[in-house]
Amino acid sequence: MSSPDDTVKLVKNLDRAAVEAKLTEVRRAAGKSNLSELVTALSGIEGLPRSQLEQRVKSAQKLVLGKPEHKLLLAQLELAELNLPNLK
Repeated sequence: MSSPDDTVKLVKNLDRAAVEAKLTEVRRAAGKSNLSELVTALSGIEGLPRSQLEQRVKSAQKLVLGKPEHKLLLAQLELAELNLPNLK
């Protein structure tokens, strides 16, 4: 991922592949930060039905919510959440 001072561009037209790629990026960053619970929450997301993916994203958000040092991870998760309605 980028530095903590980077901003997230709001994009609301991501397809399934892009959403899964974004979540994979978050999972890798979480691994580098030793956030094992977040890594677990975002493991095996590829091809999940939308409802299950939504549950995983919400669980992941709860893990980083209120932790300023993880604000970029939270922003990436929120971006993925905004695009969940696009999944087919």
